[in-house]
Amino acid sequence: MQSVSDRWYIRYSRISLALAVALAITVIIGQIFPDVIIEGQRQALSFLALGLAIVQILYITIIFNRAAKSGNIWQSSFILYLLQTITAISLIHTSGEFGSAYMTLWVIIALISGMFGVYAIVGMCFVITLYFILATTGADGIPTFDTPSLVGLVGTYILGFLSYLIFKKYYDLKTNSQITKLSGALKNKQLQSEILVQSITDGVVVTDNEGSITVMNSSASKLTGWQTDESQGINVHNVVTFKNEQDEIIPNTNNPFDLVITSKKPISNTYKLEARDKTIRSVSCVVSPIVADKSNDIVGTVAVMRDVSTEKAEEQRRADFISTASHEMRTPVAAIEGYLALALNDKVSKVDDKARSYLEKAHSSTQHLGKLFQDLLTSAKAEDGRLVSRPSVMDMGLYLEQVADSLRFSAEKKGLFVEYTIGTSSGAANKVLTPLYYAYADPDRVREVITNIFDNAVKYTDSGKISIGLTGNDDVVQFFVKDTGPGISKEDIPHLFQKFYRVDNTNTRTVGGTGLGLFICKKIIEIYNGRIWVESEVGKGSTFYINLPRISSQKARDLQNNNASSSTINHS
Repeated sequence: MQSVSDRWYIRYSRISLALAVALAITVIIGQIFPDVIIEGQRQALSFLALGLAIVQILYITIIFNRAAKSGNIWQSSFILYLLQTITAISLIHTSGEFGSAYMTLWVIIALISGMFGVYAIVGMCFVITLYFILATTGADGIPTFDTPSLVGLVGTYILGFLSYLIFKKYYDLKTNSQITKLSGALKNKQLQSEILVQSITDGVVVTDNEGSITVMNSSASKLTGWQTDESQGINVHNVVTFKNEQDEIIPNTNNPFDLVITSKKPISNTYKLEARDKTIRSVSCVVSPIVADKSNDIVGTVAVMRDVSTEKAEEQRRADFISTASHEMRTPVAAIEGYLALALNDKVSKVDDKARSYLEKAHSSTQHLGKLFQDLLTSAKAEDGRLVSRPSVMDMGLYLEQVADSLRFSAEKKGLFVEYTIGTSSGAANKVLTPLYYAYADPDRVREVITNIFDNAVKYTDSGKISIGLTGNDDVVQFFVKDTGPGISKEDIPHLFQKFYRVDNTNTRTVGGTGLGLFICKKIIEIYNGRIWVESEVGKGSTFYINLPRISSQKARDLQNNNASSSTINHS
């Protein structure tokens, strides 16, 4: 049982090493120069003592240090203590028993036994009692007690008891002192919260439900340029200024602090943060609501901000390289694809069947390479906000019906049935009764998303059908693409929309792909504050859902009128 801190055992090992080295040197000197050693000590300083000293030296330098690093310092120190006990008994026995000068060493061993707990004290008393019996028992089997032996035995018991009291009191005082300090800190919850918040390396800003700052740590102070004391009570919009990728200040309606209060849900995103001195940093920010214990009402928000400027700069450099390389390589690839198409055109050139098969393979590979470069360019633009978007009012019911008709051929060519449904009805029979689902997005970008998901469904579905559906409520327009393919495992679903991630199975290795399609789809949908996700089960197909904010018929008319007015002005 450990009764002192680890540093005590480390000091003990160092002192023990010095004593063992001194004993070994003394024995060697005594063997070489016997006249130097006192007559009564020559017999004690034998090769046995030298061997015990060397064992201690090797144990401390090799085993003890390794055990201490692995966290077994008490056990290793206790073993060292046992070695010293054996050495002391050996020296005492060979130099006059209880009247030996080495009884001084035994006194020290008895006094420090409390460092190792009750077991060490009991063990020491047992050893000295056993030695007492052996040393005082004559040839006739009758013990012959003398004063030195009785003093040594009783003195060991007394010293062991004193050692127990000394080290137990030290340990209890230290433990109680630590508990008292900890209790004192925990009694003041306000102080505890302040200590925790100030120790966090990320910026922390706490506001009330009116948006006034109540707590801001030093890390947030460095990010915003506001001192922690002067920010108290100030509206968070005046201290934490978020900007979008176009360097425009995010309006209060889209500010995460306000959105959390209204939605009562955490919001996580990356923003540009403008400090008080107008410096701009990229920060990863998570704003969460603070909920009252009993009423479950929102009483404020807490934001955790981390400076990711370095990471964003590195991402920007990678995106610029990919964008430039993709753009430059698309031109020669497009030329190659064009020449191959001309070579395959019967009106332009004549090739035999064998050469045609080679050209067709080359043409297909060139198209795949061109698609890869296009996806790389699109993903780079999507990441840094350069993806072009021209939103307009979309009647999603009519729009999806047209998209489904245009995609139908590629699926039917593979023997797959294509179904288009609105709400719980299918086909066009109930088209007149279909509610108007309006959304405000770029039709070309939305088509890109639907086409990508539909093409994936066709690639991985060998038989059955593919369904394109539309539904919604007052807030969202939801459309989906459902297939009867092999499905996706639960392990792959969380990573499916990550860049370059591809499910590793037989189907994906056979079909091929860039691993960028779904990543691009997610980025496009996020432009319009939408959401995309998948629900799937292995062997039961997959369903990709897309939610876009729904706009009312009145707002759709207003937006259409505004766009028409803007178009008239531009033409004028």
